[in-house]
Amino acid sequence: MADVLTTAQANSLHGRSAVRHRLATGRWQRPTRGVIVTHSGPLTADQRERVVLAACPPGSALAGLTAATRLGLRGFEPSQVHVVLPSGAKRPSTAAVVHWSTMLGTEDVPANRSPRMTSLERSVIDAASWASTKQAARVLVIAAFQQRLTNVRRMRDALSRRGPCRHRAVIIQSILDAAGGIQSLPERDFDEIRLLAGLPRPSRQVRAEGQDHRYYLDVWWEESHLAVEIHGIPHLAVEQWSDDLHRTNELVIDGRRVLVFSSFAIRHQRDLVIDQLRRAARP
Repeated sequence: MADVLTTAQANSLHGRSAVRHRLATGRWQRPTRGVIVTHSGPLTADQRERVVLAACPPGSALAGLTAATRLGLRGFEPSQVHVVLPSGAKRPSTAAVVHWSTMLGTEDVPANRSPRMTSLERSVIDAASWASTKQAARVLVIAAFQQRLTNVRRMRDALSRRGPCRHRAVIIQSILDAAGGIQSLPERDFDEIRLLAGLPRPSRQVRAEGQDHRYYLDVWWEESHLAVEIHGIPHLAVEQWSDDLHRTNELVIDGRRVLVFSSFAIRHQRDLVIDQLRRAARP
């Protein structure tokens, strides 16, 4: 038996008088207008979310971090329930973070899921677009790839249906990072930063021999013995991340000075990057 019902569902299943009696005697509870829970104890997290959804107009769905967490995203559990309502629908009386959308078709809200919720890809994109900062938006998108919950094709497909949204450029950049196409874009952006910092043109992809391996430096200034490494997406595998740390250590052991920047910093934290480049390049 379902434990979270609308009042209409409860009356249909059990009869109006039985529902009234169970509520009056405390066997059941009404946590919000129009919704009944068929027990008197504390609500679980799952039940609280389903209560919110039951209080919403037809066609609504759990969304954002609420849906993404249900679908496996770890580390971003929301403190409030997020729901998306059909455009123009009335706000529910229950406490929730409410959003509206005209795009709630089966591509973004699969019909076979209960409770009704947006897909993982749509949930992550929505959560990123609702994030307070660009960096928070990027972290959400990257996390979905790190945790192997999605792929580039599905994310790009979901974004194509989302329409204009906040942080859209950062979301696109983060998906491109995951696609492995990061090499040319940050190099172009880095060259603009290099000019602003007043530094000479560096060498690119310079081969460097380590103790056991051959490495290639993203950016290298021979005259100042300074290397810059630009990292795209944080690594999906601990082993790869560990290998890169060892690689950087080898470069330093060999006498090079190495600065490491994320592609996010190259795009969105230029003042910080320019300051560190200028200070590192001083004689």
